[in-house]
Amino acid sequence: MSEPWRTERIRPGLGTIAPVVTFSRYVAIGDSFTEGVGDPHPGSRNGLRGWADRVAAHLAEDHPGFRYANLAVRGRVMDDIVAEQIPLCALLEPDLITVYAGMNDLMALAVDTDAVMARYADGLKALQQTGAVVLAFTAPDLGAKPLFRGLRGRAAIYNELLRTTTDDLGIGLVDFWRFDEFRDPLLWDGDRVHLSPLGHEVMAARVLEAHPDTGSRAAPVPNFVPAPTSGADVYTNVRWAISFAAPWAIRRLRRMTPGAGIEPKSNTLISVG
Repeated sequence: MSEPWRTERIRPGLGTIAPVVTFSRYVAIGDSFTEGVGDPHPGSRNGLRGWADRVAAHLAEDHPGFRYANLAVRGRVMDDIVAEQIPLCALLEPDLITVYAGMNDLMALAVDTDAVMARYADGLKALQQTGAVVLAFTAPDLGAKPLFRGLRGRAAIYNELLRTTTDDLGIGLVDFWRFDEFRDPLLWDGDRVHLSPLGHEVMAARVLEAHPDTGSRAAPVPNFVPAPTSGADVYTNVRWAISFAAPWAIRRLRRMTPGAGIEPKSNTLISVG
């Protein structure tokens, strides 16, 4: 793996000079969350921007030779990500990796969470062995989402098993479950499943502050006025149920994959700018 660039910086209050990592090769892997669904942008590959693209653009400000690959594709389950994306990620020799995996497994009608997380642990170990800085994500708190409220227990078990794995491996963790601002509907797309453009912007800032090497140049969390905590009106809920919840349930029952025929934004490292 190529070594990250290092610069010297005086840390305030310490009076000593310490190395600061400047990443040059970032690979993002996962599903629709990492692909950027919910954040349309005509100038971006796949017509989507997303938090990972925003993180890459921010990190590129530190390094003119910075390159980035996004292997994520909507609908991918744990087996897809571990078998396809993780080996390709390792071949790209990154010095920074973000990985979000397992939510599509949790949303299945039946799931063996222990088996899914054992597979994830193997994948995370493989990523750690690249020598890159690795950041994984907990699942969000699903309690406020009507369609997925019954999955909150699965998500909590997923998170505890993931915390154990990341602690054992020394991998960084972006703790989505504990980000209270994501209870605000402004940060979610109309489908209530994917982040909105503002949500992707906030998540990018959270990712940048999640590790000391990125936090030194983290973008500030955007200011926004939280929406009232009262629930959506009946008309809004019915419209959402007809336009999203019912079609989503039918696709699940038919085992239709939303990412069929969709290619990743980039299978190789490309320049950012």
